[in-house]
Amino acid sequence: MAGFTTHTGTIAVYNADNVDTDRIIPARFLTMVTRSGYGQLLFNDVRRQESCFPLDRDEAEGASILVVGTNFGCGSSREHAVWAIQQAGFVVVIARTDPDSPGYSDIFRSNAANCGLLLVELSAADHSKLVEAGSGATVTVDLVHQTVVSDGREMPFELNAAVREQLLAGLDLVGTTLVYEDKIASFERNWDAFAPKG
Repeated sequence: MAGFTTHTGTIAVYNADNVDTDRIIPARFLTMVTRSGYGQLLFNDVRRQESCFPLDRDEAEGASILVVGTNFGCGSSREHAVWAIQQAGFVVVIARTDPDSPGYSDIFRSNAANCGLLLVELSAADHSKLVEAGSGATVTVDLVHQTVVSDGREMPFELNAAVREQLLAGLDLVGTTLVYEDKIASFERNWDAFAPKG
């Protein structure tokens, strides 16, 4: 996958808290045997239940940055939730972190890193500025300098150093292992603890 450095795009604001993975991609769609076709199913059930769902409004059309509330991606583990977000055109998700709640669940955070989706957490004060700007506002996310810039306001964010390097290099879990391919091959050539004696 391509490495992430900076991205400028418009935002779609879905400022809901505790959005679980079943809301992101309902479980009945997880039986597909391919890794494609999930983008059109993003928030499938709530989009049908709620009239004028935030992502269906004109100002959200073409958005590539999704702004959500806190504890996004809670619930069961499914990479499909990340795939649905990416296949719907989003390359960054920005959540709010509170003193008693992280922006994302741990499992969703791990799945996102493995699939190359950048997750940003902002303080409540900075996050509120994006919500106020509303869907359609232009935002720049800079992973190199770990900032989000909106309307001249620069908002810093923290990110695990290993995840940051992985995203900058465009590596998934297999790719991060293959960085050490020569060392692994050398070890395997020289390690014979379980080799049968001839």
